[in-house]
Amino acid sequence: MEVFRRTAVIVHFELFQINNIEIEMNNKIIAMRQILIIIPIVLILNCNAQVNNIELNGKKYELSFYDEFIEKQLDTNKWTFRTDSKHWSTQLKENVEVKDGFLYLNLKKQKSLDKEYTGAGIISVDTFKYGYYESRLKVPSGGGWHTSFWLMNHNGSGGTDISTTTIEIDIFENDSKDTLGYDVVLHKLKNGHVVLGWKHIPVHNLKKEFQIVSCEYTPDYVKYYLNGTEVKSIDINNVPQGALNIWLTCIASHLGDTKFVDKEKLPNFAVFDYVRYYKLTE
Repeated sequence: MEVFRRTAVIVHFELFQINNIEIEMNNKIIAMRQILIIIPIVLILNCNAQVNNIELNGKKYELSFYDEFIEKQLDTNKWTFRTDSKHWSTQLKENVEVKDGFLYLNLKKQKSLDKEYTGAGIISVDTFKYGYYESRLKVPSGGGWHTSFWLMNHNGSGGTDISTTTIEIDIFENDSKDTLGYDVVLHKLKNGHVVLGWKHIPVHNLKKEFQIVSCEYTPDYVKYYLNGTEVKSIDINNVPQGALNIWLTCIASHLGDTKFVDKEKLPNFAVFDYVRYYKLTE
């Protein structure tokens, strides 16, 4: 089911020349060898333009937080850095780069602490709850990297402490050896860890084409979307709920049964075009 589509109306003008035409003017026929006319052309195009309000499944949402990454550096009023050392990489804030309207999470063969690689990530300063979350992204080439757009409470440490969060909502998880799909899943973390609703989503090559991934978090359900089409729904009526931070991260990892990092593809990066959060209003 396609839930909504953004469009833009573009008007431009075309100049046409018509030869050997007769025009009636004041009851006289005037012969003209040529005439130039201007005709407006209207195009309706799909686009990723930011909108302030959306309606989805009978609910209304209002834009409350966003970053289009158009500044020269990361807005630290909105974001803090992921700085933990986990799996095969240490995450460094200097690996986060904003340029040309994109967020780049740079990935390197670089020793840091006890790891041989460095990754990167950012975490929203503020927490959010019910609403619609969306990002447009691409993943790095070469195996060994776990790219994620997800929601989880952050305790300020720069890392993932599951003791401080009720749930974790993974909107997009890709292990870069897999070029043709990603995972969605929800983790109940309070009072015992339970994995809910895992699904692998097939998609065109994630390394070459941007994809829009999103989720709708409500008191009753979490729905996941790919390019505006629903791909998974999870009932959360009996799941503990709470406020969550937004995470955009890429780390070197064994996840997805990955055996090694493809050194020949480094340095590399994961790239995010934008991130948006629409608050549930009714």
